[in-house]
Amino acid sequence: MAGTPLKIASIVGARPQFIKCAPLSRLLRQRHREVLIHTGQHYDRDLSQIFFDQLEIPKPDFHLNVGSGNHGEQTGQILERVEEVLLQENPQVVLVYGDTNTTLAGALAAAKLWIPVVHVEAGLRSFNRNMPEEINRVLTDRLSALLFCPTKTAVDNLKKEGITQGAHNTGDVMYDAFLYNANRSEKISTISARLSIQPGSYYLVTIHRASNTDNPENLRKILKGLGHLDLPAVFPIHPRTRKALKKLEKKLHSAKPLQHLIDPVSYLDMLILEKNARKVLTDSGGVQKEAYFLGVPCITLRDETEWVETLQGGWNSLVGTDPRAIGLALRKDPPRGSRPETFGDGHAAEKMIALLDQL
Repeated sequence: MAGTPLKIASIVGARPQFIKCAPLSRLLRQRHREVLIHTGQHYDRDLSQIFFDQLEIPKPDFHLNVGSGNHGEQTGQILERVEEVLLQENPQVVLVYGDTNTTLAGALAAAKLWIPVVHVEAGLRSFNRNMPEEINRVLTDRLSALLFCPTKTAVDNLKKEGITQGAHNTGDVMYDAFLYNANRSEKISTISARLSIQPGSYYLVTIHRASNTDNPENLRKILKGLGHLDLPAVFPIHPRTRKALKKLEKKLHSAKPLQHLIDPVSYLDMLILEKNARKVLTDSGGVQKEAYFLGVPCITLRDETEWVETLQGGWNSLVGTDPRAIGLALRKDPPRGSRPETFGDGHAAEKMIALLDQL
């Protein structure tokens, strides 16, 4: 197949995958034929369609409308429906992104049909097998013929597991997306005006991981920790988090530090909110990285991170859900100095295309 245009199926289903897909799809279509499959794992417009619009991602060729559900149910439905599309389209390569149920199900469907799997963002490890994402990562890497690693650490993780063939340090395609959209966000986003907020006048908070939202005690402790805020918080609430907060019967709208409780925001709006925040408090891997790209201190509401590079120089602090640790991190002086460029040079998508051309 080397040197011949390929028919490539790209499988996406969740917000982080849309961001990773955008720069790669843009280049991919210049030379190869892409069949874009949206599983519908994220189906709310605020978590799906608006990302396609703003990131200029082509309309999916297939929308599988899987929706939410328990892990086994959701993974099984995606596996069944993706297999049907792959049998119909017969692609030569299948691209999967990240660590969601869409990632694992897409890789399984392709591998069982003897279609080479390419994993974008391979080799990440939190070393916490209680995270569903960690299971998805490990299994997808085992199924993949090409593994596009965002950092040297990711390559080293695979090497320790005996995976060396097909593993490449391409750099992080999310950094490509960030560089492409940083200036666009300044021109397009109106989020600061809509919320009447000024740079440095708020903290940005995001909570969405099941380990926090599905554990009432962890969520209570995080909310207690947020009581240490000395500025208002802008808090885009993930649907899962909103449901969990209702169960706790917390009247957050009356709490002064959390006065900006808003629906999920678009990617471009999120970049602006991250850029202008005093600090970011999050359990999201992608938000950790974007804060690092922007040079904004991050407080991670987890005990571990797969993005260990962001810890360098004190730009990211792991505090778990301990209220006291959250308070200490909030009072900590911001780091000084430059940040090591450990996520590549902004040309990860080009390197991935070059490796695909060799198939």
